[in-house]
Amino acid sequence: MRVLVAEDQQELAETVALGLRREGMAVDVALDGTTALERASVYSYDVIVLDRDLPGMHGDQVCATLLERGARARVLMLTASTGIEDRVVGLSLGADDYLPKPFAFAELVARIRALARRAQPAVPPVMRSGDLTLDPARRVVDRAGHRLELSTKELAVLELLLAARGAVVSPEQLLERAWDEAADPFSNVVKVTISRLRRKLGEPAIIETVPGAGYRI
Repeated sequence: MRVLVAEDQQELAETVALGLRREGMAVDVALDGTTALERASVYSYDVIVLDRDLPGMHGDQVCATLLERGARARVLMLTASTGIEDRVVGLSLGADDYLPKPFAFAELVARIRALARRAQPAVPPVMRSGDLTLDPARRVVDRAGHRLELSTKELAVLELLLAARGAVVSPEQLLERAWDEAADPFSNVVKVTISRLRRKLGEPAIIETVPGAGYRI
């Protein structure tokens, strides 16, 4: 999945982003509300981790604007305030979930994954196709009863292909959702990752290339 972390404390933002990348997520960072809204307008995020007290544009305004624009991203609002009133305000502005600071990183990851599963159409917690099984939360892949060792990006690409449920996923979509904004759109990183993934998944081949369109399972 692709996640935007909007947090003005740079050290915290970078620490969270690093941890989420280790969990197999593509992560961008914004240190103020204006930048967060700009990036949410350009990129298609699954989840936005939004600090409520952002400079430039308050997190409340960012959240309300996202709702007005019909953004598909789920919003997990962070705040140092723990009062019920603050939670009510955040949720009424369009936030999908609320997490007070300080928080346990494991809980943050669990909430992000839970929000991503609520996307349309809903994605099951364990994904299957034939004899292939992927558990994104545990980052475990099995085929025909054998555990496969996949890299972070290979897991991300496989998850996107399985989530498409037989629909074709273009290289551009894979690049946008499995890599962050630093990815070079003119590189062959998607093709290379697909090639490695096919080799690890073994025979019979499960990933089909649709000429001029992309890939599907």
